[in-house]
Amino acid sequence: MESSQRINNPADISVIVIYFLIVLAVGLWAMYSTNRGTVGGFFLAGRSMVWWPIGASLFASNIGSGHFVGLAGTGASSGIATGGYEWNALIFVVALGWLFVPIYIKAGVVTMPEYLKKRFGGKRIQIYLSLLSLLLYIFTKISADIFSGAVFINLAMGLNIYLAIVILLAITALYTVTGGLAAVIYTDTLQTFIMIVGAFILTGFAFSEVGGYDNFVTKYMAAIPSNISYGNTTIDPNCYTPRKDSFHIFRDPISGDLPWPGLVFGMSIITLWYWCTDQVIVQRCLSGKNMSHVKAGCIMCGYLKILPMFLMVMTGMISRILYTDVVACVVPEICQRECGTAVGCTNIAYPKMVVELMPNGLRGLMLSVMLASLMSSLTSIFNSASTLFTMDIYTKIRPQAAEKELMLAGRAFMLVLTGVSIAWVPVVQSAQSGQLFDYMQSVTSYLGPPIAAAFLLAIFCKRVNEPGAFWGMLVGLIVGLIRMITEFAYGTGSCVNPSNCPFIICGIHYLYFAIILFGISFIIILVVSLMTKPIPDVHLHRLCWTLRNSKEERIDLDADEQEKPDEKDVESVSEENEEEPGCLKKAYNWFCGLDMQKGPKLSKEEEEAMRRKLTDTTEVPLWRNVVNINGVILLTVAVFCHAYFA
Repeated sequence: MESSQRINNPADISVIVIYFLIVLAVGLWAMYSTNRGTVGGFFLAGRSMVWWPIGASLFASNIGSGHFVGLAGTGASSGIATGGYEWNALIFVVALGWLFVPIYIKAGVVTMPEYLKKRFGGKRIQIYLSLLSLLLYIFTKISADIFSGAVFINLAMGLNIYLAIVILLAITALYTVTGGLAAVIYTDTLQTFIMIVGAFILTGFAFSEVGGYDNFVTKYMAAIPSNISYGNTTIDPNCYTPRKDSFHIFRDPISGDLPWPGLVFGMSIITLWYWCTDQVIVQRCLSGKNMSHVKAGCIMCGYLKILPMFLMVMTGMISRILYTDVVACVVPEICQRECGTAVGCTNIAYPKMVVELMPNGLRGLMLSVMLASLMSSLTSIFNSASTLFTMDIYTKIRPQAAEKELMLAGRAFMLVLTGVSIAWVPVVQSAQSGQLFDYMQSVTSYLGPPIAAAFLLAIFCKRVNEPGAFWGMLVGLIVGLIRMITEFAYGTGSCVNPSNCPFIICGIHYLYFAIILFGISFIIILVVSLMTKPIPDVHLHRLCWTLRNSKEERIDLDADEQEKPDEKDVESVSEENEEEPGCLKKAYNWFCGLDMQKGPKLSKEEEEAMRRKLTDTTEVPLWRNVVNINGVILLTVAVFCHAYFA
């Protein structure tokens, strides 16, 4: 049985090899055909992207292997409600394209902390947000994705989890470090196509195996494991019987595992943070050619986000029907033997189906799908994290750094990030270990809401100022960390062995906690802002909603500090350009995108025209109407999906 599970036949291996060759070819083509020699080219793909790569990249950056493993696992254990997370995004991608991105583009920023710096002035908010974002990437995205990809490779190929992780990261880092955002976006587009095709094929096999949708509903409710006692202990039936409300998204506000007020309001706060203010997502939109392309990309991503409910959540539920004793195991010894964690085996719901159900060749394709989802979200995060580090932290340490030094610093930082993330993997393995997706969502509920409150007020409330935003975010962070650290210290426990964490701290559902935390931060930001003096309008033109169309010149809050480094910058670059590099040096510079194009220096008027082009949000009326109509259709679809499965 063990050996038949491994992917060791020529058909599967050749599919995987072909997949890797195609990805590398696309990455190298993107490196060759785009300008990576400037910070704007490397981090924003030269603002030249059209709508379909933006939409595909938004989707691929969001759906990592953590989604395949996590959504399917949570689906297997508790039904379709977890798909509500995905559908919540349909509303917020519209908010992203219509409300948030126009402000970011008019502000002329590359990173989200840079926006807050322009909006509020001072350095502390910018550095605080950069550090917090990097922490969130390590705790939720990178480590969860690496772990779930490794679970998959371990099941399919029998490789040691840590060896699998190192191989994955080596390949991923190669084209992110060298290719910049353009390479990441184009490879994401390819990965999205592979992910969706592969996931559709597996879902088809799964539904034909259980005999269609009606049989699926009946059989899921009867999927109870055969071993339900160990020693003299009989396990509580609630631990292994499928939930009565398995096929409802909206569940009881008090006894539900995902209470509906939490799903509607708490989840919306986390979704607002993730889709409208997170560097990984917004950076894709800032690379758009113009505003219509950005909006169309957001709509395409919204339509793709309808699919995970059917391709991942329901597929995970079918896995429970087909492999009930393994996927739904409750006896700790059995779980430990089947999947290596005593708390439960729902994390292997998706990988198990791939290995067991798919014929040779297609199994290789599905492993490629998992690798695609893992690599696409990792490359996106690595690129965005290095952007944050380079633009918001490194420039504070070395204000005189030339462009070339910034590019090298960003790449070196990616390697450090990788090391830290690998070190965090064992914590992910044991935390909420039956439910990877719950782990990811709970950590963001403890750390994301204060950021969401700060951005929401920064854009829509002109009166908010720097002290308000800073103290609101800081108090929010402290409250969130107290809950997160306590929960990890006590452990989250399982149905069979509940955690003994005090009710006052862990008894509040994490989605309700997100609402409370958002409320605390929101109130502190407003109160402190009203008690301190407002920011004059001259500093706020085109930085908040009421002044978004203002034509007056904006004086940046820290304008006097920013003037000085530029003169030295020009000197350091001109000194570097004097020597003619040798052949090896030229090849190395090309590979890393460091070959600076020598060209005539732009005049003041040309620089101004270029700046205007980069901060322009005008749209052709025809296309504006087309994307607006599509936006309304997408919102209607979102309401329908929620109502149908409510």
